[in-house]
Amino acid sequence: MGAWWRRHFIVTIQRAPHSTQLRVRFYELDPYNHVNHSVYVQYFETARVELLDQVGFSLASMRRDGLSIVVSEISTKFIAAAEESDVLTIETEVLEFRRVTSKWCQRILRGDELIATQELRAAMITLEGKPTRFPTKMLEVMKPFMAGD
Repeated sequence: MGAWWRRHFIVTIQRAPHSTQLRVRFYELDPYNHVNHSVYVQYFETARVELLDQVGFSLASMRRDGLSIVVSEISTKFIAAAEESDVLTIETEVLEFRRVTSKWCQRILRGDELIATQELRAAMITLEGKPTRFPTKMLEVMKPFMAGD
């Protein structure tokens, strides 16, 4: 059945960024009524955690399994200012998984306007702080959120 099946059906995996929405709150603003630069890092973190939770790898479940994912490098670019009550969309994709590290790409949008971008590296570690491989199941469930092919 394998060869016949491949000739007659096309199987596609929907690949698209994970999307998280949030509204800017007044206490996140700087004196110029813009979102403080440090808050963008929190927005990106929230989106990554929501993606992991959605695919069954919440931070709590990883801890129960003796694992933790930690950020080792961040590069954030600020393009435009977000302001009070703006509704923002944070898109998250994974660029690559290696044995114990991963590279993530994120962007914040206000409608179609690009507000900020971030690339980061994260590593999987044990609760004792030792690098360890990403669980095979995590790699499988993250495929729809992998950038490119």
